[in-house]
Amino acid sequence: MAEDKKESTGKPLDKMTVKELKEVALEMPEITGVHGMNKADLLSAIKAAKGIPEEKTKKKIGSIRELKKKAKVLKLKRREALEAKDAKMATIYRRKISRMKRKMRSYA
Repeated sequence: MAEDKKESTGKPLDKMTVKELKEVALEMPEITGVHGMNKADLLSAIKAAKGIPEEKTKKKIGSIRELKKKAKVLKLKRREALEAKDAKMATIYRRKISRMKRKMRSYA
């Protein structure tokens, strides 16, 4: 009955908690060992049982390399600005570097 409520509200499997996924998996006879599974295992087993294709995300490897190169150049410029005692430009470069690092982390 709880599973019917989840499906009627249209809550996607990825947004369900482990407890909810275990309830759904227990109702499916093809899935065994539900209590020993983690969320990723439960999702893949439920999707396989229901015939839902799994979507794999691709990492943007090329763009990570480009960002690292740009960050390296910015670090050199920042170092030059610090040596020239240009605090304003050093701060600007520092902020740009931290933004690039944030982008790199989101790609990873």
